[in-house]
Amino acid sequence: MHILVIEDEEQLCCSIAEGLRLNGYETDTCFDGDEGLELCLTENYDLILLDLNLPGIDGLEILRQFREINSFTPVLILSARGQIQDKVEGLDLGANDYLTKPFHFEELEARIRSLTRRKFIQENICLKCGRITFDTRTRKASINNEELSLTRKETALLEYFMLHQNRIIGSEELIEHIWDGSVNSFSNSIRVHISALRKKLRTALGNDPIQNRIGQGYILTEDLK
Repeated sequence: MHILVIEDEEQLCCSIAEGLRLNGYETDTCFDGDEGLELCLTENYDLILLDLNLPGIDGLEILRQFREINSFTPVLILSARGQIQDKVEGLDLGANDYLTKPFHFEELEARIRSLTRRKFIQENICLKCGRITFDTRTRKASINNEELSLTRKETALLEYFMLHQNRIIGSEELIEHIWDGSVNSFSNSIRVHISALRKKLRTALGNDPIQNRIGQGYILTEDLK
């Protein structure tokens, strides 16, 4: 999952980003409204965390302009404005959720899980594909109830494949949702991490549920054995 955090309190912004990265989310940050709006309009994120009191363009104006061209990407407002009217205005402009500062990081994590599951129409916290199970709460994968030891990047890849199983996923899409802005389409990083993930799945399953479609991308299909 690729998340953008727009927050002018740099320490808080970096703290949120670091916590999300430790949980397997790729996270971009910015500290002012002008850059935030530009990123919203030019990049493809799975979720946006948006402060309201920003230098430059105000958070509500960012939300208004963003919703004119994008009605589906979840937006979670993080704000010290706790009045009912502020919440109503934010939600009416298209925010999916509103979290008042200060907040516990565990609550932020839970709301992020809820919003990302909602985006992919996934009601259960556990994703399943054949004998593979992925718990979106603990971010642990298992095969036949045996936990699979995965790196952070392998975990993010498997989750994305399981959310989009039986569909070909191209390298560009993986870059947008699993990597941050430092990786480009010519990087060998994608192949290396997917190869490592496939090797672990093949060892545990006895076959490879992720297939490479030359010139198109990768597809995860259900293991029936």
